[in-house]
Amino acid sequence: MKRTIGWNSFLSTFLLILFLVISPAYGWESDNGDGTFTNPPLYADFPDPDIIRVGNDFYFATTTFVNVPGLTILHSQDLVNWEYVSHVIDRLDGREEYDLKNGNAYRSGIFAPSLRYHQSTFYVVVTPVGQHTRIYYARNPRGPWNHHELDRGAFDPGFFIDDDGTGYIATSGGWDGTVTLLTLSEDFSRVVDERKIHYNKGAEGSKIVKRGDWYYMFHSIPSRLALTVSRAKSILGPWETKEQINDRTGGHQGALVDLPDGSWYGFVMKDYKSIGRMTNISPIFWKDDWPVWGSPDAPGRVPDVATKPIKGKPIMQLATSDEFDSAELGLQWQWNHNPVDSHWSLTERPGYLRLKATQSTGFWTARNTLTQKGQGPWSRGEVKFDLKNLKPGDVCGFGTLGKFNGYIAVNCGEDGKLFLSMNVIDDTASGIHTDTRVTAKSIQSKTILLRTGLDFKKDKGVCSYSLDGTNWMPLGGEFELAYDWRTGTFQGEQFAIFCYNPNPSAGFVDVDSFQYSDRLH
Repeated sequence: MKRTIGWNSFLSTFLLILFLVISPAYGWESDNGDGTFTNPPLYADFPDPDIIRVGNDFYFATTTFVNVPGLTILHSQDLVNWEYVSHVIDRLDGREEYDLKNGNAYRSGIFAPSLRYHQSTFYVVVTPVGQHTRIYYARNPRGPWNHHELDRGAFDPGFFIDDDGTGYIATSGGWDGTVTLLTLSEDFSRVVDERKIHYNKGAEGSKIVKRGDWYYMFHSIPSRLALTVSRAKSILGPWETKEQINDRTGGHQGALVDLPDGSWYGFVMKDYKSIGRMTNISPIFWKDDWPVWGSPDAPGRVPDVATKPIKGKPIMQLATSDEFDSAELGLQWQWNHNPVDSHWSLTERPGYLRLKATQSTGFWTARNTLTQKGQGPWSRGEVKFDLKNLKPGDVCGFGTLGKFNGYIAVNCGEDGKLFLSMNVIDDTASGIHTDTRVTAKSIQSKTILLRTGLDFKKDKGVCSYSLDGTNWMPLGGEFELAYDWRTGTFQGEQFAIFCYNPNPSAGFVDVDSFQYSDRLH
């Protein structure tokens, strides 16, 4: 028998369709589809960029701090549309804080990697905080990656391989500005020479490229958020230095990459409030053998809109949503520190991410918090939880991880009954401050949907919940979003899924899905 649709149902369906058709698309898409792009290519926190070209492909290495797996590699064919390729480091080692023991390691871990390619091998040089420099290498950017460890640490190492195959690392710390050059052995496994080659007050983030007979060395000057370039006919100097651009005109840490046709583009990082630090790209032209950012008719600044470096490549967006139907986590996901591998699974219940309660006194110190970058100008994450296996004392939920940590938690009481709470945690210089907005809102359902909206234009977040997937109720009101290098995570705000218990527990939550939307509401 044919079903008859009532007028109210028809009207509701019609209005929903009309809303979807006429509502503006709020998501960030750098590729404008007409041969131009709008900066930044990625509206998310991908700091300390290093970009190289291998044939017709571009690769991008970025800082990941204490997130695991760490040291992310991205791929593009036009410098505008990017995709995840791999994470170089499976787990962090050398400090017990990476396992959230005797403190945390937020703002520590992996900083400022340097990416190069030579004789069919990819190299990533990085100095984990407080440790010696490591040179990772792989034939394929997807791995597997091995590494050599040097006998010293080079701050913000800038790896460069000269035409004769000699490998060098340039390094300087912003507290001084003396640039030291390390010469490496033939296999890049040890240092064979060290000498001071230049002084650039306050310089860090070294990068070296070569064009013709000239060596060009780029530095960030954090004290004034500026980028400088130095040049020399010998890698040992003497070097002469010019200031290039700054955060008002485009950014303060980056370098250049050549295109297949012999032209050049620049990439540079800029601070963008609560989203963190984003990377812009810019055409480069040359004047008297000095690179100039922008175009001859608008020199000295990174353009907001420009011609795509390479035309004709398809529009791409980073992976976001996840049904958790694979046996491995997608590359968009990272843990807040080294995870407890026995306390999460994608195979115990196929189609779900199972998070078993780790022992912790609270959200900030909980292990196995699963994160994904928030994206701008605004974005929304939505998770669906199966709660029936929570045990007394378990706390699971969804929200943000960053300078401010706003989240809705599902709490299992000693009587087995469930209730919601909403907290905002601020990591301040004097310690952790918790603003408890809602303490105990009872629920009966064994399934729940939690939603977190991030408005990076207003630097505000909001959390909501639904018991039926249709009716959404905000809980706790708006909270601040922020990025800070001194407190928090040293990253832009991230989505965060968690499950912990102050005591040992056999409880767990099954996460059915994560749905990403480029709409805020």
